[in-house]
Amino acid sequence: MALLGMLAVSMPLATATIAAAQDKPVAGEVKEGSLKGKTLTFVSFGGIYQDGQIAALQEFIDRSGVRLLSDGPTEMAKLQAQVESGNVTWDVVDTADFAPYVHCGKLFQKLDLSKLDTSHIPPGQVGECNVPAMNYGMIIMYNTEKYKDNPPKDWKDFFDTEKFPGVRAIDGSGDPIAGLIEQAFIAAGGDASKMTAADIDKGIAKIRELGPDTIFWKTGAESQQLAEAGEADLIMMWTGRAMTAARNGAKYTPVWKDWLVVMDHLAIPVGARDPDASYALINAYLGRKSQEILTEKTSYSPIHNEAQPKVDETTAAYLTSTPERIRQGYQHNIPFWVQHYAPTVEKWTELMAGN
Repeated sequence: MALLGMLAVSMPLATATIAAAQDKPVAGEVKEGSLKGKTLTFVSFGGIYQDGQIAALQEFIDRSGVRLLSDGPTEMAKLQAQVESGNVTWDVVDTADFAPYVHCGKLFQKLDLSKLDTSHIPPGQVGECNVPAMNYGMIIMYNTEKYKDNPPKDWKDFFDTEKFPGVRAIDGSGDPIAGLIEQAFIAAGGDASKMTAADIDKGIAKIRELGPDTIFWKTGAESQQLAEAGEADLIMMWTGRAMTAARNGAKYTPVWKDWLVVMDHLAIPVGARDPDASYALINAYLGRKSQEILTEKTSYSPIHNEAQPKVDETTAAYLTSTPERIRQGYQHNIPFWVQHYAPTVEKWTELMAGN
């Protein structure tokens, strides 16, 4: 009887343990038919990128039974209007670098990480309100024919106009480039780990010192054209655009030391209609297979550390997800820049306006 009693107690406990293990999310997995009859709206930036994201989610769509709608582009003003009106129609939002940190808890929900498998994401890339959607980088591309046997090796060389004369081209497409300001401050003799609000001015002043010939490109296409036409000698470029320029014959070589880590993020709006369904989509998106498809469709780097996308040699050379590239990357101090976001935007806008 005692043995039977012990079995009666232990068997439910074992069943409960197995059930708990099965309920633990696994990146890329979703239960068959679990979202049948439900509709989710996925918001991103359109074009090849969003098409690739939807392709990466197709297995999730088929298996879960969800109806997935696309919307975009991501605009904070539009999201804010939805949240303030209490009529949120977006369920998962792809955002640029700073948005989910600046608006965490206000426009984007703080995530319950027990509902997501983030175990395959590189360290330091998961925020309170966000997980990475993909990785890419901002790198220096230098004119191989101009610098020949004495090429620049890092950002200090980028800011050294005496040793490396020539026209610089910098990303002026939108928000302040925090990593660039930090590198400029370092080039001015500063220590980025001890940066203060006053040091933002020092970093921006170092950028101004590059001179009036500096080009502030407004689109990725423009940066690519600058490389392909040889119109700048040192160009700050997104890795995807750098790769395409190289494929098209641009005589430029990348500098990988301290490449600036950049990523889009996935976040759930405050007031989303069905947060559990949003979590299910994000968890599926984080899977190895989904990330491989995303890279194969878009050339952006996967965020699953075991993903092995099938890409050509040129694309592979510009992916930022290999162990070597991860070691070489430079991650700016996100908490510092969130704290000083508004004044930095003002100072950056003045720089872009030539003031």
